[in-house]
Amino acid sequence: MTVHIDVGPNLFLWAIRRAGWDEETVERRAPKVGKWIAGTHRPTLKQLQAFAKDTHTPFGMFFLSDPPVENVPIPDMRTIGNAAIPQPSADLLDTIYLCQERQDWYRAYARDNAIVEPEFVGSATIRTPTSYVASQMRHLLTFELSDRHLFRNWQDALRQLIDRIEDIGVLVMVNGIVGANTHRKLNPREFRGFALADPLVPLIFVNGADTKAAQIFTNIHELAHIWLGESALSDAAMTAIGGEAEELWCNLVAAEVLVPLSALRDDYRGEASTEELERLAKKYRASTLVVLKRIYDAQLLNWHEFRQLYDEERERVIHILETQRGDSSGGNYYYTQPLRLSRRFAQAVVSSTYEGSTTYRDAYRSSPREWCFCLSIKQAG
Repeated sequence: MTVHIDVGPNLFLWAIRRAGWDEETVERRAPKVGKWIAGTHRPTLKQLQAFAKDTHTPFGMFFLSDPPVENVPIPDMRTIGNAAIPQPSADLLDTIYLCQERQDWYRAYARDNAIVEPEFVGSATIRTPTSYVASQMRHLLTFELSDRHLFRNWQDALRQLIDRIEDIGVLVMVNGIVGANTHRKLNPREFRGFALADPLVPLIFVNGADTKAAQIFTNIHELAHIWLGESALSDAAMTAIGGEAEELWCNLVAAEVLVPLSALRDDYRGEASTEELERLAKKYRASTLVVLKRIYDAQLLNWHEFRQLYDEERERVIHILETQRGDSSGGNYYYTQPLRLSRRFAQAVVSSTYEGSTTYRDAYRSSPREWCFCLSIKQAG
């Protein structure tokens, strides 16, 4: 006997929004859902289970009378046009939960191994001058302007920056998908990164679907949140003129770390052309959008000029990014995986497992692909 399940239409609509599906995706992946929403048909148990899996919705949610209110589990600093962003996607929520689980595990590992707390966590407030904090960061990370000519390209600059952030005691994870699931791509328009502040094991996550230059800015922006000692979900919107004070402060810190105003005033040639933006971006290893914002901060452009140039440059950058994605085969898994997992975290999992503190079964069960890569690191070393 086939069992059909009664589910409220609003729950189907909620699950579709949560999964970020458009009409084409709904038609392709769940062609019967329209009839379920209309109430002319009811899904079977097997059909409902498949729909829950495809939309990454906990199965039990479909037996509620109304959709649950899912809040982001950390302070949400994102804005779009300085307005709060609505319902978070399943991909965003699952990414935060996964990072929280990893942080919890690493915290226990750090305590067992007497890892020392970083001194800078919570060392600043939004009243601390941004130039002072930026100078601290550049010095601590060995990321002064004189160091940047050593980076071969954006990829190398990003990797070097991540390694240096990890060396001062912060876990850094960069990923464009949820965990190791290549079918769940993160959307940089929804968020660019987040920080999970912790006195012992602070963690930064950066959306790897963004450009390399943008990821560099986001890394430092999230590090500024760690300096404040506060967790936050960010979009690092450089054109924001309102919103959360902490987010604006972190933007200013990140911009000053990458493009100090004192240096820019000497380097700028007086015209914000594409060629000039790219020249400065290459020198500072910052995005052209960051460079353009700093030209405005230096009062070398008025607000109207800045917004017009910013919108034009943003569209150009998006076009380049989309072209690169179309030409890309996805990259080398064994090169990108350390960024996804955090070098410090991967090494800790390997050490803990070989020492017997973590079983092979538990380590493998957490993420088979990631665990296989951790083993390859150990064997190669």
